[in-house]
Amino acid sequence: MAKNVAQKLIESHLVDGEMTPGKEIALTIDQTLTQDATGTLVMLELEAMQLDRVKTEISAQYVDHNLIQEDNKNPDDHLFLQSACERFGAWFSRPGNGISHAVHMERFGRPGKTLLGSDSHTPAGGSMGMLAIGAGGLEVAMAMAGEPLYTKMPKVFGVKLTGKLPDWVSAKDVILEMLRRHGVSGGAGTIIEYYGPGLDNLEAMDRHVIANMGAELGATTTVFPADAEIKRFLTSQGRGDEYEEWVADPGASYDKHDEIDMSTLVPLIAKPTSPGNVVPVSEVAGGELYQAYIGSSANPGYRDFAMAAEMVRGRQASQKVSFDINPSSRAMLETLARDNLLGPLIAGGARLHQAGCNGCIGMGQAPAHKRNSLRTTPRNFPGRSGTKEDSVFLCSPETATASALMGEITDPRTLDFAYPRVSNPDDPVINERMLESPLPLEEARQVELVKGPNIASLPDFDGIPDSFDLPVLLKVGDDISTDEIMRAGAEVLPFRSNIPEIANFVYDVVDEQYPTRARDTGDHAIIGGSNYGQGSSREHAAIAPRYLGLRVVIAKDYARIHWQNLVNFGVLPLTYASAADHDRLEQGSKLRISGLHEALASGNTVNVETEGGDTVECHHGLSSRQIEILRAGGLINWKRDQG
Repeated sequence: MAKNVAQKLIESHLVDGEMTPGKEIALTIDQTLTQDATGTLVMLELEAMQLDRVKTEISAQYVDHNLIQEDNKNPDDHLFLQSACERFGAWFSRPGNGISHAVHMERFGRPGKTLLGSDSHTPAGGSMGMLAIGAGGLEVAMAMAGEPLYTKMPKVFGVKLTGKLPDWVSAKDVILEMLRRHGVSGGAGTIIEYYGPGLDNLEAMDRHVIANMGAELGATTTVFPADAEIKRFLTSQGRGDEYEEWVADPGASYDKHDEIDMSTLVPLIAKPTSPGNVVPVSEVAGGELYQAYIGSSANPGYRDFAMAAEMVRGRQASQKVSFDINPSSRAMLETLARDNLLGPLIAGGARLHQAGCNGCIGMGQAPAHKRNSLRTTPRNFPGRSGTKEDSVFLCSPETATASALMGEITDPRTLDFAYPRVSNPDDPVINERMLESPLPLEEARQVELVKGPNIASLPDFDGIPDSFDLPVLLKVGDDISTDEIMRAGAEVLPFRSNIPEIANFVYDVVDEQYPTRARDTGDHAIIGGSNYGQGSSREHAAIAPRYLGLRVVIAKDYARIHWQNLVNFGVLPLTYASAADHDRLEQGSKLRISGLHEALASGNTVNVETEGGDTVECHHGLSSRQIEILRAGGLINWKRDQG
């Protein structure tokens, strides 16, 4: 039978289960990616497992999120991560070396391999024919320990690309068009696979832009074929010998389908406060502007910076606008300097920042209160920028730079100069000096983990009981993101290796009294809407609420990674048998669940009794393995019990 690329990748790594959508499968993992906002917990989890040496072909730890060193907490964690990489046998990318997804694609990404990352934008690796999946840190730790990834077999959503992008329209507009059509949950339960003649007009880093933001569609991952363009990219990185062709068979079919004629696209923009709130730039043109921001894992390519540089060459950004440039890697900085592209940016008024995630995760470059910020970042959830009352738009480098020049939101097609023609070079600077390779095993065994005063041991959780009496401490609406459950930013993320401290910030952007009420109450439940837990893979959004006593979440449906994270830390995620029952449960309600062990073992139904004696029928959707994990009190306990 003819197979698409996603099916070929899954089949080549399948160790358990059947490739039927919705069924649990297990996949071998070749590579892992961790970053410092999530990697500290991963390394603590490896320590708790008493791991001697990572079992993957490549595991790489990047320091790209928490780069601001306003006190000791972030640099202490950098030293801890460096020592953990030495101890467990992982690559270490030092602070300032660059954004994990861009650097990994340049130095380690390889067609036909599986990549599991504790960052939700890990699917960027799918741009080069990898099966690259974002997951919670604990699942990544398990993969580093040699365990397979367990997940539900997704459907494959085929998107045929035709035509060529017009001037002033770029790859960012392709993924924004997908979000305009399908929304932030339109890819849930699927792998999005792009194919068709339009691929000939997209370079490797264009594909990276699209694959990266597939996460905003709720997709399990995004896959592009490994074709001649990927061979060109790998050759440019000095790794041409690692190329393998991975393309769909003639006649391959897809479970869902869409088609985009790229020649018909116009500059698009996602308005606050959702990546799915997409309109043509022309609809908001003329709006006031405080900031224009170029960079991030969503637009890390050479052309993204070169386009901005050529647009401002000989020109000046508006005095009203903070024009922020966030290079994606140290090698990218060197390449831009070599090609005389940094000079025009600096002369044009750009503020040049260090290579890293920076303002995308709320680490610097925060916009002014309620002032519009146009960003090439992947997300614009409320407060993610570091400003609580922010107003962030997502757009292409062309739109952001045009707006910086004009001092207001601007459709780049209205500029009075010619479209600059730029593309990714075949001879970029290659710099591996800030990548530290794994130590030999015997030397690694002599390394002691360096733990600063802010690093706390992981809390130990008990297994799920047979019965619960739980108050509902919080009820939230649809599309609640992990940024709202456990926000990012310079105030919070330095505590990522200290669960008791970071728990003080759980849900505080939604209800600042929730942490206090939770500590006073103990065991409790939360009621959610649709797409609960979308966004970042950070497992702090599961482990910190569990530390505060969260035992059950009842929602209409969940984002995949957060649902799995809840299970991994012993929180029972339930869905309504009938979505209409959502209105029957309110904040302050008291719920009772009894005979839970038998209910979980005997079927998919869990009955929840309300204070008034009514019964709300819920479903759990857990595999037998996941039920064992819940009964053990989480994945770490389950793994320890397995010996």
